[in-house]
Amino acid sequence: MKNTLVLTVLAASLLAYASNACADKAILAGGCFWCMESDFEKLDGVTDVVSGFTGGNIKNPTYNGNHRGHYEAVEITYDPSKVSYTELLEHYWVNIDPFDAQGQFCDKGSSYLSAIFVANETERSIAQQSKSKVEKQFPNNKVVTPILNASIFYPIKDDESYHQDYYKNNPLRYNAYRWSCGRDKRLAEIWGDKATH
Repeated sequence: MKNTLVLTVLAASLLAYASNACADKAILAGGCFWCMESDFEKLDGVTDVVSGFTGGNIKNPTYNGNHRGHYEAVEITYDPSKVSYTELLEHYWVNIDPFDAQGQFCDKGSSYLSAIFVANETERSIAQQSKSKVEKQFPNNKVVTPILNASIFYPIKDDESYHQDYYKNNPLRYNAYRWSCGRDKRLAEIWGDKATH
């Protein structure tokens, strides 16, 4: 009986380890993290999307406090056996305006700029190829989205946790914001039926 229990616990631990071992993370900035979270949670193979900040020097940034120098970003956990990093970036591009050097849609300012944060040279290479593909598709427009080294990602603080899953918990306000911000209208102008809203 004891041996069976030990084997059951061991098997459960190995399964938990295996499921974590096959998960990768990506950090992307594309303006309002409410919208990025909504857009990526709909993608098959994505298991979690966390809103937060990255790219700046200030430790423990907050939404209502000081997050100067940081980007609003999302940390995406995904299963690479279901969706590749390349596919993740393909989904990313059609959900941002890669030509806006002031922010994204109605949200302007440095914290709303788009950026791809890469953790290693493999990701950098894939991101460069992905960006080049967009540049070739739009030869008359400058793609301003940078590819940056990943730094500490700070999830939204507990006392500001209403930002996490905002689109689920406040659907009326979220949809009103997204419409009034012109996000989907602009995405359709750029990407046509590739836009995923």
